[in-house]
Amino acid sequence: MVDLLILFACYLLGSISGSLVLGRFRGIDIRKQGSGNAGGTNAFRTQGFKFALGVVLIDVGKGALAAYAALRFSSPAYLDVLPYVAVMAAVIGHVWPVFHGFRGGKGAATLVGGVLLLWPMAVLAMVVVWLICLTLTGYVGLSTVVAGFAFLAFALIYSAPAEVQIFAVLVAFLMLFTHRANMQRLWQKNEYRFDKAMIWRRAWLALRGNSV
Repeated sequence: MVDLLILFACYLLGSISGSLVLGRFRGIDIRKQGSGNAGGTNAFRTQGFKFALGVVLIDVGKGALAAYAALRFSSPAYLDVLPYVAVMAAVIGHVWPVFHGFRGGKGAATLVGGVLLLWPMAVLAMVVVWLICLTLTGYVGLSTVVAGFAFLAFALIYSAPAEVQIFAVLVAFLMLFTHRANMQRLWQKNEYRFDKAMIWRRAWLALRGNSV
């Protein structure tokens, strides 16, 4: 019973959307601006760095808190499994928040917060892959999806326990699902590209300019 309450509490915790809570202090609904997504990327594009930083801290924090609550209070019999289920519950709450009409963000920051507490090395691998993909392509959504599948690959390569591998499969395909609109726009060649992040392209162009 306690374990079920923990999962329900983690879902409710996940339903507290950082961008929507902070948006109320500004008198805005971020879902009506930019891409319409209640996540950190749209917060950055429409409201600036400081607002986006606050959003990310809240969303990462609730993932970490969900993992901590499960590690601290779950039954010993489920201690290996429940923390990952709790993090997934928080991510689901972020994507489909009960407090905000079931319209939330895409879950990446909350996921990172939870995994950061449960398996820090996996987060390091995901961040490295995300940065490489972003700096090469300039596409945030694509980079997040690739990082999600990198987490799955990391779990398989290091022969993680079965419950972690199942969690990794769910993570990879949930990231693909929540970023499906990005993938569609990418296929149609009208996805927003963060050109300033493409440092290797800029370096190559600068090198070519100097060599001419």
